[in-house]
Amino acid sequence: MGLTKQYLAYRAVDSFNIIASGRANVNFAIYNKIEGRYITAAAAENVILWDLKLGERVLTLRRGKQEVTALRVSPDRLHVAVGYLDGAVEIFDLSNGGESVCSLALHKSAISVLRYDDQGIRLITGSLDTELVIVDILEQAGRQRLIGHNAPITDAHFLERLALDNIAVSSSKDTQIKFWNLETQFCFKTIVDNRTEIWALAFTGTLMVAGCGESTMNVYRLTRRDPNDVKSAALEKAIEGLSVEDDDTISPLNVMNCGFIQRAGKGRCVNLVTDPSERVLSCHGTNDLIENFYFCTKDEAKQRLAKRLKKVRKAKQSKELENEPDNLEKDLSLSDEIKRLNSIKTKQKIKSLDILLGGLNELRILVSLANNSVQLYSVKTTAKDEDARMLRSLYWQGHQSEVRSVCLSSDALAIGSGSAESFKLWDRDSMQCLRSISTDYILSSIFAPGDRYILLGLKSGKLLIVDVGAADIVEEIPAHNQELWSIILLPDKKGCATGSSDCTVKLWTFELIDNNDKQMEVEDTEDAALTTNVKQVKVLSLLHKNTLKLEEAVLAIQISPNMKYLAVGLLDSTVKVFFLDTFKFYLSLYGHKLPILCLDISYDSTIIATGSADRNVKIWGLDFGDCHRSLFAHDDSVMSLRFIANTHMFFTCGKDGNIKQWDADSFNKIITLPGHIGEAYNLAISSNGRHLVTCGSDRTLRLFERTDEPIVLQDIQEEEREEKENEQLATGDDHNIPLLPGLKLASKKTVGSEKAAETILECLNICKEYELESDIKPTTTLHPLMKALNVKTTIDFLLITLERIRASDLEEALLLLPFSIVCELLERLPSLIEERSDEIELLSKVTMFLFKIHMKPISGAKHMKSLLERLINLLTSEVNTLRDCIGFNLHSLSLLQNELEKREGIELFYEAIQDRKKREKKRRQRETLKRQLIQM
Repeated sequence: MGLTKQYLAYRAVDSFNIIASGRANVNFAIYNKIEGRYITAAAAENVILWDLKLGERVLTLRRGKQEVTALRVSPDRLHVAVGYLDGAVEIFDLSNGGESVCSLALHKSAISVLRYDDQGIRLITGSLDTELVIVDILEQAGRQRLIGHNAPITDAHFLERLALDNIAVSSSKDTQIKFWNLETQFCFKTIVDNRTEIWALAFTGTLMVAGCGESTMNVYRLTRRDPNDVKSAALEKAIEGLSVEDDDTISPLNVMNCGFIQRAGKGRCVNLVTDPSERVLSCHGTNDLIENFYFCTKDEAKQRLAKRLKKVRKAKQSKELENEPDNLEKDLSLSDEIKRLNSIKTKQKIKSLDILLGGLNELRILVSLANNSVQLYSVKTTAKDEDARMLRSLYWQGHQSEVRSVCLSSDALAIGSGSAESFKLWDRDSMQCLRSISTDYILSSIFAPGDRYILLGLKSGKLLIVDVGAADIVEEIPAHNQELWSIILLPDKKGCATGSSDCTVKLWTFELIDNNDKQMEVEDTEDAALTTNVKQVKVLSLLHKNTLKLEEAVLAIQISPNMKYLAVGLLDSTVKVFFLDTFKFYLSLYGHKLPILCLDISYDSTIIATGSADRNVKIWGLDFGDCHRSLFAHDDSVMSLRFIANTHMFFTCGKDGNIKQWDADSFNKIITLPGHIGEAYNLAISSNGRHLVTCGSDRTLRLFERTDEPIVLQDIQEEEREEKENEQLATGDDHNIPLLPGLKLASKKTVGSEKAAETILECLNICKEYELESDIKPTTTLHPLMKALNVKTTIDFLLITLERIRASDLEEALLLLPFSIVCELLERLPSLIEERSDEIELLSKVTMFLFKIHMKPISGAKHMKSLLERLINLLTSEVNTLRDCIGFNLHSLSLLQNELEKREGIELFYEAIQDRKKREKKRRQRETLKRQLIQM
């Protein structure tokens, strides 16, 4: 098919300006074997690894368009588990350049919590769909799905303390704390003594702290229950005729409410975080206060109790309260075990935090704030009166509020962005902030000719002239009385025009005036004495030329490139076109149902395109004012519209977050670019049309670049249709576990699992056809797919097909196979096991899962009996062989180690271990000395 019109594709380069999203949490991470210096923070749909010392972005972990809602760094700090809005979990390897290890589709809605166990082998995920899933990291698949809560999950932990490995604890907005047995997948204990929603859980030793919607945090003590005592107590109750509660007979632990902790902050508790050693607990609410608590050891608690009793004795002057030292443990209270540390007051609301307890009793607290910044504090756990110190802060790399305006320089090498508190200048290539200027609320911005100055329109109606090089405001002009919505340059570059809500459009001309505040010293080389003269510096200024008064508020203006027409978008949903020289009325373009928010005129002054709050874009002829076409452009208001230079193609962005390219001649939508998470406010296109930059409510600036890759509209439309079909296709009922109707599988049907099932079907059909043809004609040519995979037998072809399926999609793919195909696959498994015993793990997993799902029809079929016996014998022998091989290798290595140790007379690797310890000790000493010097 030939191309009717040549379109070139735009690709997303990167997004910047965002430091940390407010929806997800932040974590410390280890990178290049350095701890405490690097952090991971969610940035819209990406996760950024920041270097706190240099304030630079080190790595960016990418997946797709979905927003990051939770993240968790593994106990070894080398892997990051990231949860997304669509219920998927992606695991990245920081030591391998941020490469994705596996992708898991687990939930139907956003992930709310992720938590590793102590070894980093298992991962528990909680979601807004009220369910929890236990993931086996090594197997890269979900193992259990826990269903029982009635509201979104807020926190979850593995309860590995007290030697209870198969128990998990979860909290929810349904005011309940549930204890789960992971083997049976059922809840054996529920705590219901909280009156409000539970937002966080934390564990320190045998204590469990629950943060709820009140200013107090309940503290529970967990103790392991002796199973013999449980049986005897149950027997005694049964003999006495008393009712035996399930809690008493099933629960392997006792949970006792031993008091509460009173927070100084108001409102609900948002986060509870403990350091890896579980000595310090930090919490924060909906305000700007971080509270820290130190949990004492038994000896420290006894000392605190002895001091407290001594004070009471002195106060009462009595010896009645004298106790023996051995009995102090019985009198320990919660106030003796918990010590309040210094609190930290931040300047903005806190979104999340993470803590790390280092050497010299120094507590590092990492805080992400609501104003798109990250701060690192240091607190001494031993000092009482010493205030917290701020060590690092990341705020320069992004705006502290939503970006409302964006502009590009004439050479497209610099990007300007304006928000409610500042204007920032960015380098396009490195995407680093070059200048930052504090201003009021910016609504519009544009580079002046020469790119030395920038014009800023404020919400107050003022017009600012900013010197880019000096990062200084040259002049503040009271141009309008209300919001200044639009600034445009005149086509002859000799002036500009402004439109405001005060119903006026003003024309301005540029002029250079003397600035008495700034003077430049130059040397006069003509004079022999080299006398120094003082030269006045010229700065840009604006001279008011003319004013056009209208009856409605002006929201957008544009001047035709031929300097003939002035188009004004008004609040009354019309566009008025005037002659530029006389301001005489020329045309009125009416047809929109809601106010005009943006408009632009093509390079040849023949077409005007308008965008409105009614979600439509209308294309008009500027000669007669006729509407060529009305396009339903976005699902919400169209916020910005710009033509590409020397073309009739234009870009639009809307409050639905999408960025779209259109053709004003054929009225076709060309492509939809990856948009913002939330609303898209403004866009700017370079003068050559090669670069596009947009801004939105997710606080990201997104840069796009035009490539040399041609696109065809039919292909783009087909891809969009497939994407919509895939979203609808991957929805369905959850599959129950056979014979256990109350339990559901941990996996979830996805497009990948459906494609994997189709791949298995296709593979079996190819194998069947190839075998039939080879029986008739021995010299049968291989199928193209077999050639592509470089296999020569059907056995290898089937095995490679199963290996290429992701571990997380394997179970769902096998579930989608019809029973006839399952029988055919089972018949081929014995030959697979015999010839490829090296893949016994994958083959046994497939065999066992198929038997679990189709147990009844398989056991009921008589012709499958011999196949069952053969499979059982083969699997048993091969698994035993593999087990014996691993055991033999393990014991052989241990024997070699013992022989080496006896022969050399030293512990194996002892010298290397000691050398490493010495190097680490020296490195810590150098870092401590360097930190002290920096503080001085």
